[in-house]
Amino acid sequence: MKKLLILGVGAQGSTVAKRMDEEPNVSEIICADYDEKAVNELCKLLKKGTPLKIDATKVLNIVKAAEGVDLIVNALPMAFGRIVLEAALKAKTNYQDFAAADTPDIDWVEGIKQMLTETSEKFKAIGKTALISTGSAPGIICVAARYAMRKLDSCETINMYVWEGVKAKRFLPFWWSPEVAYADMSDDAFPFINGEIVASKPFELPVYKKFKHDDRVIKHVEHAHDETVLMGLNSEKFFKGVKNVYFKYGGYGIEFAESLYKMGMLSEEAVELDEQRVIPRKLALKLTPPAPKYQDEIKEILDEGLLDDSGAMLVEAIGMKDGKKVRVETYVNSLGCVDAFEKSGLSGETYFTGQGGSLFTKLFVNDKITQKGLISSDMMEYDQVDYFLAEAAKLDITLDTNVIEI
Repeated sequence: MKKLLILGVGAQGSTVAKRMDEEPNVSEIICADYDEKAVNELCKLLKKGTPLKIDATKVLNIVKAAEGVDLIVNALPMAFGRIVLEAALKAKTNYQDFAAADTPDIDWVEGIKQMLTETSEKFKAIGKTALISTGSAPGIICVAARYAMRKLDSCETINMYVWEGVKAKRFLPFWWSPEVAYADMSDDAFPFINGEIVASKPFELPVYKKFKHDDRVIKHVEHAHDETVLMGLNSEKFFKGVKNVYFKYGGYGIEFAESLYKMGMLSEEAVELDEQRVIPRKLALKLTPPAPKYQDEIKEILDEGLLDDSGAMLVEAIGMKDGKKVRVETYVNSLGCVDAFEKSGLSGETYFTGQGGSLFTKLFVNDKITQKGLISSDMMEYDQVDYFLAEAAKLDITLDTNVIEI
């Protein structure tokens, strides 16, 4: 029987808690957050939940909360990543997060390299596992890319496309954290090109993509995400020697943010305004509505009616199979916003990401994770991929794969 500590009970953390409450191998779920009301309300819905108010800015607070737990699920903002990793090491327990942690005073790519080497060795030394980047993207999309490798003898290029096409009648550019969105959209992206991780400015290298279920051609651009760095670093062992990996993002939020970026509104450099110093990104965040996370908020938006409830996630893996060049197209199918709300009370975005995280947690609690050290979601073995996808299908998350000779 496993005891879990879930740090952060927003949409992602609460989804994991609810899913793990159904697991026979879980005995207790400590739901911890600074928001005492949120943890109390969540635990009212759980059979195995224990509420805990916590200040997660202090490592020792987390270590104390983690006494006797088998896994810490970090559903806090990325800035907490290193704190929670350190706490997991001190508590000598397993660790999971939704995206690779930021590393203070270290370049982002170097920080990921450090996690996969130095931090990994520290977890190996205590006989535990840290599993990073386990949401939808990164996360489910990485499992889809691993699945596609079975169809190839060698791989040349992996293209990942995420199109978020849900549009409300009210002004709501993002169904996920605007703070994270603006940070990602103003940071350099790091595609893997010709065997090297290279820096690319936001919104560069546009690709115009048409998906099989929609007639529209959607603009996708470079976007700062874990996948390209992780798959580039793991190219030889897990991706058949891939030389090029791209992550492209498109949709209404991207279109909106690109204009802000070009006019300097996502900059953190202060500007003079009416004899005051103003940071443009802070002003943009102040004026951007937060993503809806409570059921009554989401219901109100859906009751107003959506202008669009579209989207797609596609992995294209190009390489050789039996002496022929092929393209393996793998679509990841999930529920739209309306259907996700009817099923779970969540938006499509939070359903997809939260359920993705819960599936990786399920691997842990059912002893399917045997690797020690720090691993990323793109490093799943094929038997783990099979288990993951079988459980995902029960949640209406499926793959549709087609191999095309080119």
